[in-house]
Amino acid sequence: LRIEGFNTATTETCCGTLNLVDLAGSERVKDSGSEGMRLTEAQAINKSLSNLGNVIMALAQKNSHVPYRNSKLTHLLQNCLGGNSKTLMFVNISPKEECFNETLNSLRFATKVNQCNIGTASKKSGK
Repeated sequence: LRIEGFNTATTETCCGTLNLVDLAGSERVKDSGSEGMRLTEAQAINKSLSNLGNVIMALAQKNSHVPYRNSKLTHLLQNCLGGNSKTLMFVNISPKEECFNETLNSLRFATKVNQCNIGTASKKSGK
């Protein structure tokens, strides 16, 4: 979703893009018992999450090469992850005891991502 705004008093314009990405289905394939297309989908989601973590770590470490092209997800989110952007990630977890391992893995991923500082978005004036 692309949003543009215009301030008539200052003639200043701003624009932004909102990306909503649902990675539901990321789980330990071994424990899920998934088969067929569901297994393939879970593997692809897990690979995308792994690549997302790699990109965020590369940005936080100020690496000269950031592996955006390692997955479709990171390639599409390239403009949102670096530069003049703000990124917010929600992690959904379950209070059920049988979901403890998945919840713990989700929280570990969220902690890893949260510890990374990929910079601060700054206001760019466009007239």
